[in-house]
Amino acid sequence: MTALSRIEEQAVARTSASPMLARTRAWAAVNSGTGNIAGLDAMAGMLADAFAALPGTVRLIEPAAAERVAADGTVAAVAHGQHLHVSVRPDAARRLLLTGHMDTVYPADHPFQTLTDRADGTINGPGVADMKGGLAVMLAALEAVEAARCPIGYDVIINSDEETGSFSSAALIAEAARGKLAALTYEPALPDGTLAGARGGTGNFSIVVRGRAAHAGRNPQDGRNAIVAAAALALALDAAKGPRLSVNPARIDGGGPNNVVPDLAVLRVNFRPADADEIARARTTIDTTVAAVAAAHDVRIDVHGTFNRPPKPIDAGAARLFDLVRQVGGDLDLPIAWRDTGGVCDGNNIAAAGTPVIDTMGVRGGAIHSADEFLIVESLAERAALSAVTILRLAENGL
Repeated sequence: MTALSRIEEQAVARTSASPMLARTRAWAAVNSGTGNIAGLDAMAGMLADAFAALPGTVRLIEPAAAERVAADGTVAAVAHGQHLHVSVRPDAARRLLLTGHMDTVYPADHPFQTLTDRADGTINGPGVADMKGGLAVMLAALEAVEAARCPIGYDVIINSDEETGSFSSAALIAEAARGKLAALTYEPALPDGTLAGARGGTGNFSIVVRGRAAHAGRNPQDGRNAIVAAAALALALDAAKGPRLSVNPARIDGGGPNNVVPDLAVLRVNFRPADADEIARARTTIDTTVAAVAAAHDVRIDVHGTFNRPPKPIDAGAARLFDLVRQVGGDLDLPIAWRDTGGVCDGNNIAAAGTPVIDTMGVRGGAIHSADEFLIVESLAERAALSAVTILRLAENGL
């Protein structure tokens, strides 16, 4: 390591002594799939206890209302867990936002529930990289910053629904992001430490098609086939994809016995726009395509959904933040690079609130969202040191 101040060296030493691995093991042992409310409650309690070590106010926030379209076309409320909010020195001149999520993609009945230590220095387990290891890194960095008597203020938001779009926490995150100097989010970096740069946006839509049932043999002409209309809609929307707009018709729910013309179908579609212009084009495409298919097939179509994560460009503020993190990495002998990605996270929404953000400050790991998910154990200390020194320099010099 080079060019570190004495206070920074002390902070790095403190992060190395943090029980990050033990915390990661304990948190990853709790199933906290987004729909497992009991598991999320347990996880929220554990995190609240751990983050109470910081000198701020710790609160559990009730989730905002959110809805889901069922396979039968009905719209119903969906339950989410509580979100953790920690506020430290809210009146400080310089304030940061640090975010993470406690939920994983593994439901309570998923077979992937245990941790395995591997000979190559990795741990395989549910959520170890995405992102319970990242939460341990965040807390270790903040504890080191507090030990350094750093005057910076910050909010911590750890939500319970990131993996399904943050619908019950987006407003909470947006409000916390406003006016902050910068934000750090603890999604995992790639195995080699590469960070995510610019991100595209995303929109998820459930499109309900209602036709008319009829006997498939006696009077099919009296029916209006919702499955056929949904398929036509899927093909037409798919044709709108291009270099800067990905369109993925992912699923059609509906249908029934072979001798009945189906009167209901629900088409699920994901859009990935590269910029705001592509969002506008996608919205126009949805409107015109729905109108055309409804007229051509004599069906009723209702569209549910939104572009819930706007694209995240690298603007001037984000570029300065990346330069700072790269410089800190160099002083820690950690090469820092980044590349654009089509993936999305809460960093998209933070950037949309006008706050520079780096959203892959978590551990090095990989194979996330699969039973092969792994955490590189040595990266816990590396990444906690990177965060701690970055925060200390933001406190001293801003951006």
